Amino acid sequence: MSDREEFVSITLVTYNSGRFIKRCLESVLAQKYPLKEVIVVDNSSTDGTADILEQFEDRCQIVYNCENIGFAAAQNQAIGLASGEWVLTLNPDVLLLPDFIQALVTAGQMDEKVGSVCGKLLQITASFDIPAKPVVDSTGIYFNPMLRHLDRGSQEVDNGHYLQYEYVFGATAAAALYRREMIDDIAIGGEFFDSDFFVYREDADVAWRAQLMGWRCLYVPYARGYHVRNVLPGNRRALPPEINMHSVKNRFLLRMKNISGDLYLRNWFSISARDLMVVACCLLWEHSSLKAFWYLAKNWKRVLAKRREIQSRQRVDNEYIASWFRYSPVSKPAPRGMARVRSRSKAARR
Repeated sequence: MSDREEFVSITLVTYNSGRFIKRCLESVLAQKYPLKEVIVVDNSSTDGTADILEQFEDRCQIVYNCENIGFAAAQNQAIGLASGEWVLTLNPDVLLLPDFIQALVTAGQMDEKVGSVCGKLLQITASFDIPAKPVVDSTGIYFNPMLRHLDRGSQEVDNGHYLQYEYVFGATAAAALYRREMIDDIAIGGEFFDSDFFVYREDADVAWRAQLMGWRCLYVPYARGYHVRNVLPGNRRALPPEINMHSVKNRFLLRMKNISGDLYLRNWFSISARDLMVVACCLLWEHSSLKAFWYLAKNWKRVLAKRREIQSRQRVDNEYIASWFRYSPVSKPAPRGMARVRSRSKAARR
């Protein structure tokens, strides 16, 4: 545990994010945590995002890409420029409350095996209006036996629950704090986020890989923020075909890289049933997503090379990994000492 404040790099990727980015950056710059830098990579936006970013060039490091290289690759680009001992990845449609970073860092310092830290995200409208009745967006991510990754607490009315410090499977990259030591440790081929994912599910891939390599993810209930959630189970028809294609592709990439034979045998029926449904939907209705299977066929050698490296570096037993894959969200209690974290955070701000 460290008693000193550690430097935090905030990394954002923008792509046609003009309606969100100003208020997002304002909330970041208003954070009470003093030791921070902000790095923004714009993926060749065409909606005026660049004009808004120009207003922040004196307070943030802004990089303008000539093409859209995807969320995963652009986040890697920003992380490569970052100098922090912690890296906070943010989506531009996130609004942070002023103590968000302080609460995450203070909690993360309590356990050196915590590689990622997440807070409680609540839903907010696309116009950044806070609903009268608070609704949970995410308190961490979990996997079920069908290999679907979901946000813990999503769509639940926030009645003051999820108030305990807990270990969860992983953090949504919409607002996830990653320890630099973990970023370096679990990188594959120099990449933290796998650029094959392009967009969507890349944070679930990081979470799974981190768990295999012995790192923990801590949920911090008093780190609060708001998130505009565009991708939810059940709204595929409202999403661009390209996003749906990446969703299908990345479902299979997740498994090809990270699943063990033991975990597959435990859940083979659930996995196979879901796979059949996904393939049938692509064949019968969502034809644009068939490109996902062509991508996997073309790149299977590279993906299997990543798999071999990940599996060779597994540091936990199969029983531990299997314990996370349940139909109800799984969390594990954090040490009792975490109860002191909130008071430490308050003292640090005085």
